[in-house]
Amino acid sequence: MDLEVGTIIFRTILTYAVIVIIFRLMGKREIGELSLLDIVVFIMVAEMAVFTIEDTNNKILHAIIPMVTLLLIQKFTAWLSLKNRVFRDWFEGKPSVIISRGKIDEHEMRKQRYNFNDLMQQLRENGTKSIQDVEFAILESSGKLSIFEKSSSGDNAISPDGYVVPLVIDGRVQKGSLQNINKSEDWLLAQLKHKGYPSVKEISFCSLDSKNQWFIDKKDEKK
Repeated sequence: MDLEVGTIIFRTILTYAVIVIIFRLMGKREIGELSLLDIVVFIMVAEMAVFTIEDTNNKILHAIIPMVTLLLIQKFTAWLSLKNRVFRDWFEGKPSVIISRGKIDEHEMRKQRYNFNDLMQQLRENGTKSIQDVEFAILESSGKLSIFEKSSSGDNAISPDGYVVPLVIDGRVQKGSLQNINKSEDWLLAQLKHKGYPSVKEISFCSLDSKNQWFIDKKDEKK
């Protein structure tokens, strides 16, 4: 009996150490920002940990191998999400505009299975008193509601993407954002060329805010 208890304690400590290492290698993510795969990995690793500790007849290596395999899968999909926008949008989802310029988009709410109780709860959590105080509300892929309240000065955002419009991400022109601000891709390329960026592929991120201020970051730019 003492030997069995010692075995369980040893396996618990070893399993704990392995899980800590795996989660540490997965990267720093807030709980609310976990992707679908992150959640699946967490659940599966937890189940494996329980079986490893409870069933002392199975070799502990038989649990560590699938845990490491899950880590490799997670790292691969994270890399693929970084390189492939289509995969990233499908796998992680895209933000949805729930309120645009003070108007509620009921169609988008139904599409996201998002009801008014959810909306009111998240407004209260943000400290927003009423829907009428909201200029834009964007439901992020993590489930968090990003809220932009109406400005007392009357300055509104230039697009339903919020106060900052992403125009280039990972060297790719965001055509949807250009449509939101009624601009063409030729206009964007001309603006970038004028600012000293002849190729859009060299840009990691480019945005434009409501005050017409640009932010441009080059790929792999040395500090």
